[in-house]
Amino acid sequence: MNEARTIAEKNEWISGISLLKQKVTDYNQLIKTRLTFLVVFSAVITYLTASTGSTINWFEVMILALGGTLVVGASNGINQIIEKDFDKLMVRTANRPVATKRMSSTEAGLASLIMGISGVYLIAAFLNPLCGWLSLASLVSYAFIYTPLKRVSPISVFVGAFPGAFPPLLGWVAFTGSITTEAIIFFGVQFFWQFPHFWSIAWILDDDYKRAGFKMLPVYGRNKKSAFQVLIFTSMLLPVGLLPFVEGYTGLVSALVCIAGAGLLIWYALKLYRSCENADAKKLMFASFFYLPLVQIAYLIDKI
Repeated sequence: MNEARTIAEKNEWISGISLLKQKVTDYNQLIKTRLTFLVVFSAVITYLTASTGSTINWFEVMILALGGTLVVGASNGINQIIEKDFDKLMVRTANRPVATKRMSSTEAGLASLIMGISGVYLIAAFLNPLCGWLSLASLVSYAFIYTPLKRVSPISVFVGAFPGAFPPLLGWVAFTGSITTEAIIFFGVQFFWQFPHFWSIAWILDDDYKRAGFKMLPVYGRNKKSAFQVLIFTSMLLPVGLLPFVEGYTGLVSALVCIAGAGLLIWYALKLYRSCENADAKKLMFASFFYLPLVQIAYLIDKI
């Protein structure tokens, strides 16, 4: 009898651990942890760039990272609630927790509401009100404008690039308390970076997106017109990325990194235009992963 009870308790304990692991995995997928980290990294490194020459307030850095994580997590959670019926149509997203009903829309919605309110409050209360308003605008525009627009028109990528470029703006405003020319320039770099990044992903996943009715490529498919727009927007990274150097905000190191990084992306975008092949879209996508953090680190190094 005691042995049977011990086995039952052990099985129950193992089952509980498995459920806990699954729940952690589900929330990891809900907030898109890796994507959230990249977004928060962009905000934090821009804060550090803005604060060079001054004493860094590490408490503010912590609040920016925590608040940013909560706001981005809320945005991603709302996105998955809205798109739950479409996510299950795509291979890439079919296993998301809300799409598979491992997590109810109510649970995901409540978690997103708590994260969103907490994140905006932390940023507004412990950094500054303008930063709080910007974080709220980012959340609302991403979740309630960009997300539903994806099934309406390819302009969604352009619209989504605005909240997507808010992190460096938030980082700068978190330290300075105001939107300066430098803040707008760093915003612009991340704004234009998103086009080669997301359009190369959309090119590779075009069939998957079409199954869900998402219109992500600029001219409804893998064709020369879409590839030409990718090339044009990618080319903008060269002059925009050099603006901090031209305006005297940063030095030669970041200028060289920007030229090399933008040159590589433009080269891959040109190859995509010539071939319209997935292989070249993948090269552009992988190069874009490295471009933004390397350029932002270079900006920081030049300011130190």
